[in-house]
Amino acid sequence: MSKYNISIKTSSLTKDFGSVHAVRDLDLEIPVGTRFGFLGPNGAGKTTTVRMLSGLLKPTSGQASVFGMNVLTQQDEIKALTGMLPETPGLYSKLSAVEFLEFIGALNEVDEQRLYRRIDSLLAILGLEERQENLLESYSSGMKQKVLIAATLLHDPKLVFLDEPTSRLDPSASILVKDLILALARETGTTFVLSTHQTALAEEVCDMIGLLIGGRLVATGSPQEIVESAGGNDLEEAYLNLVGGRIDSEKLLTWRS
Repeated sequence: MSKYNISIKTSSLTKDFGSVHAVRDLDLEIPVGTRFGFLGPNGAGKTTTVRMLSGLLKPTSGQASVFGMNVLTQQDEIKALTGMLPETPGLYSKLSAVEFLEFIGALNEVDEQRLYRRIDSLLAILGLEERQENLLESYSSGMKQKVLIAATLLHDPKLVFLDEPTSRLDPSASILVKDLILALARETGTTFVLSTHQTALAEEVCDMIGLLIGGRLVATGSPQEIVESAGGNDLEEAYLNLVGGRIDSEKLLTWRS
């Protein structure tokens, strides 16, 4: 498969923080248009991996590319094609939703006419059109998360990183976000990379999953392939088997090869 069909490629990607091995020897290819999920417990290296792939964190060693572009030397080019929703993003609470999105659009140099079409469309999809002129300080945590998702998608990125995207949403809003990801991936070919510890989200949204445990990628495949390799009746049970140490991760590494 050529690099033009690959959204993300890593080779021995590693990140150490002193004596802590956050990510170890990550080898991965994610095809364009994939809904990929990094699944693992807190501290598994999911956020660190996403930060390296988005150019926000320099690897200790190894290589990574996004659409064939080097994450170390082509950050600006990568930024223009990607969007990122971090786990703990910030909002300007004294702005309205529209004003905040206008600000984000300006930062991303979105054409003004296109920008307002995108703002109207995204706020309507997310059910915020009636509150769009209200200050963000009056929004619930779930509504703020919706605005942040709109900001991430505003410049129509080809690759979107979502770090725990439903962590602050109520069940109905979570379903809306899942449906939005599925629709965008289907209609636009956008590649989504999610990091999550929620097996339900990974199983419902992702067509490819990478299991990270202790900074190591111990298995990759479709949800069904993960279940078959790790055992259990569903992804949650397979995940608990792995996290609980009841499956030998070295055997899974052999299975991956």
